[in-house]
Amino acid sequence: MSETRHHHIYIIGSGPAGYTAGLYAARANLEPYMAAGIQPGGQLTTTTDVENYPGFPDGVMGPDMMILFEKQATKFGLTVEHKMVEKVDLSSRPFRIWEDDDTEHTADAIIIATGASAKYLGIPGEQEYLGRGVSACATCDGFFFRDEELVVVGGGDTAMEEATFLTRFASKVYVVHRRDELRASKIMQERALKNPKIEFLWSHEVREVLGDGKAVTGVRLFDKKSGEEREMAVAGYFSAIGHKPNTDLFTGVLDMDEVGYLQVQSPSTRTNIEGVFAAGDVADPVYRQAVTAAGMGCAAAIDAERWLEAQEG
Repeated sequence: MSETRHHHIYIIGSGPAGYTAGLYAARANLEPYMAAGIQPGGQLTTTTDVENYPGFPDGVMGPDMMILFEKQATKFGLTVEHKMVEKVDLSSRPFRIWEDDDTEHTADAIIIATGASAKYLGIPGEQEYLGRGVSACATCDGFFFRDEELVVVGGGDTAMEEATFLTRFASKVYVVHRRDELRASKIMQERALKNPKIEFLWSHEVREVLGDGKAVTGVRLFDKKSGEEREMAVAGYFSAIGHKPNTDLFTGVLDMDEVGYLQVQSPSTRTNIEGVFAAGDVADPVYRQAVTAAGMGCAAAIDAERWLEAQEG
């Protein structure tokens, strides 16, 4: 059995929030450690071109951007290991963390940057064309579909927001909804229903995302009322059925909203347990952007540094 490793700051999860927290904590000589998880870089690793992050006027591939984030943070002293956290004990300090290879760690402070995962239908073609016409973020990827026809799946506020935003670029947006009425708030419904570029396909389901091996070329639709299937040519497919924050590890321990987003004490990144901080999409149901996640990562590192100093004082 290997001995327990101790850290001033243990960061759970990578992505813009985790790497930025690691960069700031490393530059403060706190020798932070990161368990990067099974998808190092988080959701950005499924995004091809990122054109809305400041400092990259020609855009950057999502995975390449995360490599740069990691390189910069490790240069200053962040230790990154591609491990999954299996269990945490936040009942006393130092906190205890167990990784998937049974390694045990202890930490004076923890920064949670486990992100959120977009929900998908789980139909054929979705994962195959992720980042090549399949997306779950209109503000990230809408720009690439200028004058194209698109499909948005969903019937809630997220779907109405995504569809409305996409009409800035797309020639036509089809909202596919399995029911014959929306569950979105009234104001969001009205905005979408009045938009001449949006057409609703009621009581329909997308059964398959179609492509040519390189990119999305269409979808296979199922009409629930007639029982008929048909193919429709579109250039993009947007899943807008919500996000699930990756917070199962902390259920019953940290304060969350009804969806599972960690609740922090504004204007800070503190959770309800002293010494535990949260940054990025795991605590942000509103913006969900790389740049806001990075900002929260910075804030979490500064909050953690100040909290650690106060403990020593």
